[in-house]
Amino acid sequence: MPECHIRSAQTDDEDGLAVLDRATWSTLHAVTPPPQPPYQPFFDERHSPEQFLVAEAEGRLLGYVRLAPPTPLASNAHVLSIQGFAVAEEARGRGVGRALIRAAVAAARGRGARRLTLRVLGHNTPARRLYESEGFAVEGVLPGEFLVGGAYVDDVCMGRTL
Repeated sequence: MPECHIRSAQTDDEDGLAVLDRATWSTLHAVTPPPQPPYQPFFDERHSPEQFLVAEAEGRLLGYVRLAPPTPLASNAHVLSIQGFAVAEEARGRGVGRALIRAAVAAARGRGARRLTLRVLGHNTPARRLYESEGFAVEGVLPGEFLVGGAYVDDVCMGRTL
């Protein structure tokens, strides 16, 4: 697989990101039912292209990460949160996810953030390993927070200082 590069999302990435998002849906990370037609737009008033970084190789979208403020409060403005992350199946294990996380950390620093947070389902071992290897630590666990695929799953809150 050719080396990917990370860039800011563009409005015309919407269709490709929507397809990627649907293709990567899994109970490993999703707490909502799988998307069904008619599909909602990928970009909307709460999810603008400016919030996304995409991984691309040879014109193909291989993944994305979304950075957004966790709250609208001024007292929390120094924190950004990863609120979406996906890597195409064929790109997994090839450094694409790691490149996206590192780009998110750099972008958060560039935006003046002092902390970066995220939430991950307790049973998503591959994602948790990746986040831990990139300096994120578990800061809290909400036991049995979600019922996913017939099982209760922990919601794990992770964060790191920038």
